[in-house]
Amino acid sequence: MRISVIQMNQGSDKAANLAAAERLIDAAIAADRPGLVSLPETWTNLGGGRDSRRAAAEVLPAPGGSGGPAYELLRGLARRHGIHVHGGSLIEDGGEKLFNTTLVFDPSGAEIARYRKIHLFDITGPDGTGYRESALYGAGDALVLFEAGGLRFGCTICYDVRFPEHYLALRRAGADAILVPSNFTLQTGKDHWEVLLRARAIESQCWIIAAASHGQYEERDAQRSVYGHSLIVDPWGHVLAKASDGTGWASARLDPAVLARVRRDMPVLEHRAARRIAL
Repeated sequence: MRISVIQMNQGSDKAANLAAAERLIDAAIAADRPGLVSLPETWTNLGGGRDSRRAAAEVLPAPGGSGGPAYELLRGLARRHGIHVHGGSLIEDGGEKLFNTTLVFDPSGAEIARYRKIHLFDITGPDGTGYRESALYGAGDALVLFEAGGLRFGCTICYDVRFPEHYLALRRAGADAILVPSNFTLQTGKDHWEVLLRARAIESQCWIIAAASHGQYEERDAQRSVYGHSLIVDPWGHVLAKASDGTGWASARLDPAVLARVRRDMPVLEHRAARRIAL
């Protein structure tokens, strides 16, 4: 199965972000013919503050129902191109709280997965900038997997990547590949992004598929930067594809024979189960 990760430089104009996502997905499909495309985290809105996020949020329908503009765009792209579309994450209006939520659609346009980000980004960056995702967003509480192209994909979002137990749980649940749509900050990204993604691939023996946002955006009259460098990593930890700076995409083929060989020759999941250490 061939995968494309889409790299965007979204801002606070939702309509412009939707149009940019559609152009990039159409171009990636025309060039590389993927069976699945993946967008970055909160690709419908980045920056602009709380009011902008709430304005961009959508109430998600019950499966089969009609949704908002981003929901319908993702469904329409999947149906038009006959592929799986992993919608990175968008902002879900959950009433009192928003949620950072992934949606996945199959080639018929049916929604097949919905994941709410579990680990919320409440940190202080190296430059002293504070991030408090929990002030606006609620946290999810469930693992989510879906099937596409004969493989099982696990869903995570951005900060989840710092919690290896989350990835091990997905592997135990049957994941062959794990998606990590992200808005990684420039400061943390330059030191940790590729290291963390390759480590999660090696530990879980899964492909890691990480579409990321790139460039600058405005947040309450201040400029912030996200790292980009969207990656696809194989189960041995090799980087198969990486997006250049700027908007664009990167594509790679997931070969099931590679997955089978890595897990056969180094059966770490079986060894972990057989040799539990009491701490």
